[in-house]
Parts: sequence; structure tokens; C-alpha cells
Amino acid sequence: MNGFRENHEIFEKAGAQIVEISVDSVATQKAWADSMSGVPFPILADFHPKGAVAQAFDVYNDERGVAKRSAFIIDPEGVIRFSYEYPRGVSPNPAELLKEILELRKGQ
Repeated sequence: MNGFRENHEIFEKAGAQIVEISVDSVATQKAWADSMSGVPFPILADFHPKGAVAQAFDVYNDERGVAKRSAFIIDPEGVIRFSYEYPRGVSPNPAELLKEILELRKGQ
């Protein structure tokens, strides 16, 4: 998530809003954000009912009780324009997602 914090302004200039969602509780999310000296974008807890958002996006791992690490680019009308489910242990690459956002903006 550090790459998104460090590049937050670049995403804003590209017209993108970063939102991090986890099945962790609000208290856990707050503690994590505080340990990072704050996070400049919204962090949402998909905690109760646990994983409801992840299930809606078909990225919930029932066996482990966690969301699969994923990234979505959703346009202002709410249409998913890009999605990718990352292999376990691999985090989204901010540069790759920014490239996707800029490509989508070119096509508008």
C-alpha cells in the first residue's frame, strides 16, 4: 500500500480516487493506518457482514475468510473498466494501475 500512498497525488491528477477495502474490522484498519502515519485515501472495512463487498465482486475466499488481493478500476458511472486478481503474496503495482487508468481516459 506504500506505493499508493506515495503516488496518491499522481492518481488524483489523473482523476482517480483510490479506495482500499479489507475484511478487517474498523479498529484494525484504523490501527494499520495509524501505524503508517496516516493514509491519504479512504480505507473501508468490509467486516459486517464479513466480506459482503468482496463477495459482490467475486473475490472472497470462503476457505480462508479473506478477500483475494484484487484491483478494480470503476468509472464514474459505476462500470468496472478493469479488474485483476493478484496471485497470493503479490500486491497491486501502482504504476501498472496508473497506466491502465490513463489508457482508459484516452479512450473516452
